[in-house]
Order: sequence, then structure tokens, then C-alpha cells
Amino acid sequence: MEIILLERIEKLGAMGDVVNVKPGFARNYLLPQEKALRATKANLARFEAEREYLEARNAENREKAVEAGQGVDGSNVIIIRNAGDTGQLYGSVSARDIAESLEDKGVKRNMVVLEQPIKALGLHEVKVRLHPEVTVTVTVNVARTKDEAERQAKGEDVIATQAAEERADEMEANAERAANAVSMFEGDAPDEFVAPEEGAEEAPEAAKAEEE
Repeated sequence: MEIILLERIEKLGAMGDVVNVKPGFARNYLLPQEKALRATKANLARFEAEREYLEARNAENREKAVEAGQGVDGSNVIIIRNAGDTGQLYGSVSARDIAESLEDKGVKRNMVVLEQPIKALGLHEVKVRLHPEVTVTVTVNVARTKDEAERQAKGEDVIATQAAEERADEMEANAERAANAVSMFEGDAPDEFVAPEEGAEEAPEAAKAEEE
């Protein structure tokens, strides 16, 4: 389906471009959101008549987005989730979750650019498109606890740290078991053999001879 773009659409074109898109994409998104018009002769004439107004409106909205972006760009969002020892989440973090965390900054779900949900602990850079021509970046800190989130923010790999601590605990436990085994063996060993003093074995025989 041929349409006229009423604003810049990433990977499609700029305002005023006539492009060909899938009918479903046009009917379900572009046309209802007033981001495009069907490319008919009447609509082409209408666009040309309103071009100046549309361009002025777009410039105004862009300036507002730039101003709003100053309060969003570089923001850090902490989201607490349960996860396994490998860092994989029991679930995921969606665009909706991120938008809710940035709601106080005016961010809506359709502004969060997330190709697929986040499924692992760590720091994730996510794009937020405030306007077709204004995109900022936020850091989503996904952790199991606030303490872990703070450590991750400082650059620590909490999963690697946990694995190292578990290895250290295991080595300590193995060493303790080995020490206990040695101690038990030494406790069961027979007393050290002590040789009799010289002449001790002959004494009884000598006494017997004297009695006779």
C-alpha cells in the first residue's frame, strides 16, 4: 500500500515521502496514529496545501522533545527481579516495565525502543524515542536486590562475584573435611612402640636362678 508520511518514520522515510508498506502495518498503526495518509491524488493535494503547517508543528514538537529529553537522557532505572545463579531472570523486563519506571518523566510505553524483553541481570542501555527525530538513552539496572543494583552500578559483576565466593566456600569446606579426616586417622593410630630397657627381659630369669 502506498502512503504519504506525515512525520519521519525510522527505516521508512521523512515527512512528505511516498512509500510502499504492508497493508496491515498501514491500517493497524500508521493511519490510526495519524502518521501517514493513503497516497491518493486528493491526499497528495491536501498534504501539499498543509505542508507548511505540518512542518511547523513538527518543529515545535521536536523542540519540546529536546527539552524533555534533557531530563530523561542518561537516567538510571532500577528494576528488581528474581533470577537464578547464572543471572537468567525468572520472567523478563518489558517496555511497559521500563516506561512505568520513567512515568514521572513523561515516558510512555510506545516511546521505549526494545526489540525483545530483557531476560538477564545487569546493566542494559535502552533507547527512548521522545519524537521521530529525538532519541535518548537510559540505563536499566536489573538486579535481584537493591544492594546488588548498587554494586552493579559501580561496575561489579555480581554473578562472577557470587561464583567466586561459592568456589572459595567449597574449597574451604573441602579443606576442613580433609583436616577432619587426618585428625580422625591420627586419633585411631596405635601408640608409638617403646623398646624395653636393656636387661629388662633377663631380670626374671636371674631371679628364678637365685631362688633355686
